Amino acid sequence: MITFLVCLTALVVSYFTYGKYLERTCGIDPANPVPSKTMYDGVDYLPLPRWKVFLIQLLNIAGLGPIFGALLGAAYGPVAFLWITLGGIFMGAMHDFVAGVISLKNNGLSLPEIIGKYLGNGTRIFMRIFSVLLMVLVGAVFMSQPAVLIATNITLPSLETVAFGTTTWELLAVLAVILVYYLLATLLPIDKIIGRFYPLFGIALLIMAFSILFILLTQSDAYPIPELTSLSNGIADPEKFPIVPMLFTTIACGALSGFHATQSPMMARCMTSEKQARSIFYGAMIAESIIALIWAAIGMAFWGGVEGLNAAIAEYGGSAAKLVDVITETTLGPVVAACVLVGVVGCAVTSGDTAFRCARLIISDMFGISQKSLFKRVLVSLPLFAFALFIIFALPFQTIWSYFAWCNQTLAVITLWCITVYLFRIKKPLVIGAVPALIMTYVCSSYIFISPMMFGMENRAMAYLLGGVLTAVVAVAVFYKAKK
Repeated sequence: MITFLVCLTALVVSYFTYGKYLERTCGIDPANPVPSKTMYDGVDYLPLPRWKVFLIQLLNIAGLGPIFGALLGAAYGPVAFLWITLGGIFMGAMHDFVAGVISLKNNGLSLPEIIGKYLGNGTRIFMRIFSVLLMVLVGAVFMSQPAVLIATNITLPSLETVAFGTTTWELLAVLAVILVYYLLATLLPIDKIIGRFYPLFGIALLIMAFSILFILLTQSDAYPIPELTSLSNGIADPEKFPIVPMLFTTIACGALSGFHATQSPMMARCMTSEKQARSIFYGAMIAESIIALIWAAIGMAFWGGVEGLNAAIAEYGGSAAKLVDVITETTLGPVVAACVLVGVVGCAVTSGDTAFRCARLIISDMFGISQKSLFKRVLVSLPLFAFALFIIFALPFQTIWSYFAWCNQTLAVITLWCITVYLFRIKKPLVIGAVPALIMTYVCSSYIFISPMMFGMENRAMAYLLGGVLTAVVAVAVFYKAKK
């Protein structure tokens, strides 16, 4: 419990300390004009109240990530608390804040255009393709999973069996309904659906987390939280899943996620003052880290420790959704548990629709297509949905998720290097962005050589060495570009 409380306190305090420092570093000035006023179009550039933008941002970046990822990441042991806390403060929240501020100060530009400005046109072209691909992967993941959960009447299959090879008419019907909703949320002005319903789901996400926190604090004897006494790997197969890099990709939302930087420009287009940046960008990420910390804690505490959690993961076939079901029904009762599962489905759906909306904005920025016309919005969006449906029916879920996890953190690496160059340009301390960029470059580089989904090298020493070499090459290339 002590480790958990220290980490929880550190996250809260960071908002008022490191968050404030970053605010001064980036030169936040409430007198500066904002895109919602200078670029107003009534569709995407549209001023919204701060509380509503905060809740939309929280749901955009969170969804199922800080719940499912944290539960599965807790299988590594209390070291997960350390990654969530330090990663959330110095990497994730910094990443979200600075990337959001850069967009805010550049007319709400989408992430690929921002990266192109600071890392060059070649990187811009790559990021345009890479970002759209990632958004479609996110959309496919969060279109298929709610469909499976609803169609099976909340009977939760294991991740290995979640595929569309055994499609039922019920599944197709639910998928069609979700698809129609995604189309509407992607095409309509942001205040029509997202602005109305997202705050409700955001509040539900917070209620779910703080209900579990209440159980942890008031029933500590029944659910003791393990303490961090070493950095040992508690996962069932530590040889196959080493902490570096696997923990860093398992827990993304809640610590650091590249997907967040693609979402921030949408909210940068709705803010009414630069002064709101710390609460909306840094604050939403810290809230997500707290949610992840809570779910990681209950994952270990509920099953009596890390070994029990690993046994439960094996028993339920790796289904984080089933873990949530068992935890909530036992601790909160069947009625509240049913509401939580509805919230889980809602969180999944609301991660998918903003992914497609973001992809539309990236493509419209790329080709300079005005989005005032509904016809042009439809023209940009339909190919994205067609590609997502192809992925859903062509690939099993586990394959989609594995590649999404690596692509997500790779996007974070590129964004962190962009932030480093931005800090170089405005003559601010590079260490803010460079240290996280180096760490995550090494994580993603070593993942390439270690992950069974990629090279799967058994010689770990060589894999880590190659990861270090690739990291050095990337760092030299970025600093050369910055200096040039």
